[in-house]
This record gives sequence, structure tokens and C-alpha cells, in this order.
Amino acid sequence: MDAQGRGRADNIDPADQWVLNPNTGEYELRLTPSAAQPAVPGPRRAGSRNGGAARGRSATAPARQRAEAPGRQAPGRDAPGRDAPGREVPQPRRRRPVPEEPLPGRRGRRPAKKSKAKKALLWTGGSLAFVLVAASVGGYLYIKHLNDNITSVSDDGASTGGFQKDKAINILLIGTDKRTGKGNDKYGDKGSVGHADTSILLHVSKDRSNATALSIPRDLIVNVPDCPTRQPDGSTKVIPGTDNVRFNTSLGQDDRTPSCTMRTVTALTGIKPDDFMVADFNAIKTLTTAVGGVDVCLGKDINDKDSHLNLKKGTQHIEGETALAFVRTRHAVGFGGDLSRIQLQQQFLSALMRKLKDNDTLTSPTKMVDVAEAATKALTVDSKIDSIGKLKDLGMELGKLNPKNLTFTTVPVIDNPAEKVHATVVLKKPSAPQVFQMVRDDVSFTEVKQQKKKEKAAEAARLKGPQSAASEVRVRIMNGGAVAGSAQETLTWLQVNEGVQKSENAGNAPQALSKTTLEYAPDQAAQARKLAAIMGLSGSALKPGESVTNSQGLPAMTLTLGKDFQGAGIPLTPPTKAPEDVQKSTADKVQCAK
Repeated sequence: MDAQGRGRADNIDPADQWVLNPNTGEYELRLTPSAAQPAVPGPRRAGSRNGGAARGRSATAPARQRAEAPGRQAPGRDAPGRDAPGREVPQPRRRRPVPEEPLPGRRGRRPAKKSKAKKALLWTGGSLAFVLVAASVGGYLYIKHLNDNITSVSDDGASTGGFQKDKAINILLIGTDKRTGKGNDKYGDKGSVGHADTSILLHVSKDRSNATALSIPRDLIVNVPDCPTRQPDGSTKVIPGTDNVRFNTSLGQDDRTPSCTMRTVTALTGIKPDDFMVADFNAIKTLTTAVGGVDVCLGKDINDKDSHLNLKKGTQHIEGETALAFVRTRHAVGFGGDLSRIQLQQQFLSALMRKLKDNDTLTSPTKMVDVAEAATKALTVDSKIDSIGKLKDLGMELGKLNPKNLTFTTVPVIDNPAEKVHATVVLKKPSAPQVFQMVRDDVSFTEVKQQKKKEKAAEAARLKGPQSAASEVRVRIMNGGAVAGSAQETLTWLQVNEGVQKSENAGNAPQALSKTTLEYAPDQAAQARKLAAIMGLSGSALKPGESVTNSQGLPAMTLTLGKDFQGAGIPLTPPTKAPEDVQKSTADKVQCAK
């Protein structure tokens, strides 16, 4: 809000004076209608070395020189101004009057456009990641203070080493059942160490055109691997693994940290997370309050004494304690189990994202202060993303998503057949492996353009044309990441069942591969097409290249079995869409809980 709408200048909340300049896409301090509007210190905009930089400066002295003059301090420094107890805001800076008419040679004020900053930050795939990222980009307000709010924990070598801008991104979002914090002692197990009760693997495609938020049921039976874990004194302790236990014991139990949950996810799905974010009960309460609440839909009245949720049928506005009760309730919806609660949580995350997209949160500095405070205090992150700057970079990548291409789904499971009274679940086959493969292969759960037309056409062309007879196929088989013994198993199957006699086991490949490949020379294309048909290889698995010499001194193709190899005779053509029995929803649509 401008000063003229607030009365006396000394009653103005400085945070309300930061407004979005539609011409530059940056926040600027507006003191009076005639005051110049300097750009907020922050990341340099493209082209700012010339014209872009000139638009962010005053017509007199450079803004940075005046901001760093003795006795003054620019917003975002260590000692921001304060207008109320417990709340820090940027220090207002005075400006010299400038003409209200455009300067010679410059164009006048253009009609307001959709903020580039807002457009780039609409979607991240999870409420915690979203609001934190939004806060980091809008929050040039007091960076050091926000950095000090962030708590980080070592990834213990369980991650890829952190997300990269030119690769697909996998973020593990973990919600714990830890009851610390005001008012949380009334919920469930008061002595909980903080298990992985809500876990979502957020996968963002390499081209940023789509994302999948894959919920992992807390009661899914898994094998927790050995977990090397850094101790407070700097030493490393290996926490022994355990088999056939609930997924949620991968955190908290036996002093396991989020890095152990990371390792468990990798063992379960074959997907190695880049980073993790952890939140407890307080996160839901403080974040929903900071954004002013969210709208959810109920297909029936709910009165759950366990979660303390009491809401009527229809659209309801929730925040704080009510929002926490909503994501915790399970007895009053669906079949009354954790799987029903997962659908509520997915609905809640979608609602929160729509709220941030539709309202003015991202363009309101005052709201951004509240969101930034709540988000940075509520989260624990890995040490690879332990600063606002790093989170901003992550947010700029995640913010390229379109909500209609952000799919929420759950790992396909069935009741544990080993139990008379069903309390846990196990993976549903073949649906679960197919879902994991889709994520690994960067395949969208929604219909979006995945590849350039020329690239797809080239891959399809490799499978078209004449095929050699099986007896003419000459191939060396190598194990490049498949289960031990896979090369010999495939050799036996090819020779005995498929008539590919000119084949041999070449041992282990020089390096592991995520996907199975078949490399061949141009004059071996007919052989490659035949072997692809036998093994169910896709065009992307065929790699035109050079032949190698086999043990008889003859040219041969090279088949390298990657981590995606599931056994001899099992087709390796990657799925192009989710199995029919997989539940899924997109973030742009409202669904009512029943």
C-alpha cells in the first residue's frame, strides 16, 4: 500500500512500501508518489549490465552508494529495521524527487504484466518446498536472518550431492509425527521420536515440463539398509539395517536421521534423491496461517475425535490447528486407514498451491515476511540446500512447472497377505515397479511433450526395417548394474529359448548404467532390430556406434544390462503411461474428500 493511503508517514509499515515494479519484475521501495523507486538488492537480472541496470537506479546518485552511506543500511543486511516486536522489515531509504514524466528517450509506464518472479514461482510440488522457495525469492528483506532460521542435517552421502539445473530433480519431502511445540502434546504418541509418517518423493522432469509427487505409505513393508550416520562429535556410526519393517521406522527409530530415509527410498524405488526437507506438526499450522488459510472440499460431514477435525460437508476454509487436524484425520474418511489420509494430504497440498497462485501472497511483501519466517523456522533441510540462496536456485527450477502437469499419486500397494488382521501393506506388482520405472525414466503421468519431435522420430526409426535371423545375431552381454548373474541368465535364455547362438558372456561393464543399452555398428542395424524385438528394447535403448571384437575375433554388438533390467524374458520397453489401477490427481483440480 502507498503512503498516501495510510495517513501519516510515521504510521506506515515499511514492509507495505515494497511494491512490485511490472517493468522490471523486482520489488521497489515506494515512499511517496514522487519518490524514486529503487530495486531491492537481490539476484542480477538478465541484461542488467546495460539498460536493465539503468532502470533500477535513481536519476541521481547510485542506489548502492546511498544505501551504504554512514549510518544507513540496505534491506537484507544483518541489522534490518524493526516496526513491531519480533518482526523485522526493511529499513526505508530516502530518495531525491524525480520528474513524474518519463525521462527523455525512455518509454512511459507500460500496463502491468504478470510478474516474472510470480510466474516463475507458482508451483514446486509440495507445500513446504513451495512456500519456502516463494519466500526465498521474494524475501530479499533480511537474508541473513532467514538463513539463521534454517536448520540443516547432513545427508551422510545418501544423496546425489544436490540437485543440478540441467538434470531431473528428486526431492524427498518428509513429515514427521514429532509432538514438540505448543499445543502438539495432545496428539497421539507424545513420546514419538519423529518417524517418517508422511513421505513424498517429488520428481521434476529434466525439461521442467512436468512433475510427479509420489506418496510413500508409512505402513509399507520395506528393508531398511545399513545407514552410516554422522554423530554430534563428528564421527560416523553405522546404524544397522533391518528387514520387513514399516517404512516410517526409517526415521527416528534407533537414532536414524533423514539420510537413512533417503537410503530406504533408493533401495525401494531405485531413485536416489538429490535433497530432502523435513517438517513436523508446527509446519502445517504456521504455514497455513502465514498464507491466510486454504480452501478444501469435503464430500460429507466429518467429526473425528482422534484428529479433532469437525467440519461440515462442502468447501471449507482451514488454517492453523484445523489444517493440522485435516491432514491428520483418517478414521473419518475412506476406509479409515493411512491410504485414505494420504489422499487428504494430497488434496491439501494442491489447495495450498492453488491459493498461492490465485491470491496476492507472492506480490505482498508483508505476507512474504510472514511466510518466510514460518517456512524457514518450520523446516529441516539437508546441508546441500541450507541457505536462502540455494533454496532460491532450487525454487527457480521448480517454479517452471505448470500445475496441470503436476501429478499426485501413491505407490501402488495391497494388504499384507502375511497378516490375518491387516495392519501393513506390500508393493502391488507389476504396478509398483512400473510406477518406479516411469519416475526413473522421466516419463510424465500427464500428457505433455517429453521430447523433441526429431529425437522421438529418430528413436522410432531405429526399430523400423528388416531384421536378421536369430541365428545371425552376434552379441556380447555385459552386466552394467543389473542383479549379479544377470548376464549369464540372459545368455542362457537367448541361446536356449530364442536361438541366439552367437552370443557370449563378457562379464561386468566398465561402469554402471541406469538403463539397458545395445550398441551396434551401422552394418549391424538388422541384427540390432532383431535383438530389440526379442528382448523388448525400445528405440531409445539402441545406440548406433561401433562394433567390438568377440572371443572368436569377429565383430559383435554389445548388450549392457542396466539397473532397469528385471530378468531374462521380461520386456524392457519403458511404460509411456501410468498403469490403469494407479490413483492419481493433478494440482490444478479440486477434489472432495469422502
